[in-house]
Amino acid sequence: MTAADELTRAAPVARAPRERPLPPWLRIVAPVAVGVIGAVLWTLWVDVLGTAPRMLPSPVAIAVEFVTRWQIIADDMIVTATNAAVGLVAGTVLAVLLAGLATAVRPIDGMLAPLVAALAVIPIVALPPLLNTMFGASSQFGRQAVATIAAFVPVFVNVVRGLRQTRPVHRDLLRASAATGAQTFRYLTLPTAVPYLMTGLRIAASLAVIAALVAEYFGGPADGVGTSIATYAKSGRAALAWAYVVGGILIGLGFYLATTLLERFVTRGPRP
Repeated sequence: MTAADELTRAAPVARAPRERPLPPWLRIVAPVAVGVIGAVLWTLWVDVLGTAPRMLPSPVAIAVEFVTRWQIIADDMIVTATNAAVGLVAGTVLAVLLAGLATAVRPIDGMLAPLVAALAVIPIVALPPLLNTMFGASSQFGRQAVATIAAFVPVFVNVVRGLRQTRPVHRDLLRASAATGAQTFRYLTLPTAVPYLMTGLRIAASLAVIAALVAEYFGGPADGVGTSIATYAKSGRAALAWAYVVGGILIGLGFYLATTLLERFVTRGPRP
């Protein structure tokens, strides 16, 4: 060994500095600060410079309309949230059942694969006019069906992937321990698939809300956030239309928060 090699071995090894985690207060203050700055710039663009498009009111005007018309906005938000919730639940239940069949019976998997692929590429905007015509302009079923289709695909794909994540060595261990099929599903397959189910559910929640809004925009009963946005935008009441957009955002945030809390509750480890 040369002297250079000895010096290299004796020299301390440089370690990459560890990244310090952000303080909890900064995670709250940072997005709030970004929102305030954006609102100030938006207000300057509309009210001070006066160069904004005609259909873009100031945040103050939107807030005034949202507070003043809160009752009618809340009623339409309930309609949209109900359609999205029905679609989310129906799509999730259907996806879990079919995913279980697909992983258990190979011929069913071969039949469902092209169907799911076709559903995944269907443009959402193409379905509401057809379904509203099929089930009647006074029925909410067409809107709920669109939300169901939107929620079905991500849940199905993630559940199938989760059910196939169990390792053969683990299955062999349970089989050698004389575990039944139900016990293997309960203690191995299900705990492995639950995180994938929660991921798919979180994605599906946002898609269900978007699908419900799009379905309302393209006809059906004269209620819902999407219908009101289209109506007031066409009539030139931009501030009220944007107030309904805020209502749609609140629905999406509510669904995201609910699914995130459900994911934390379901996937948390056992308490000591």
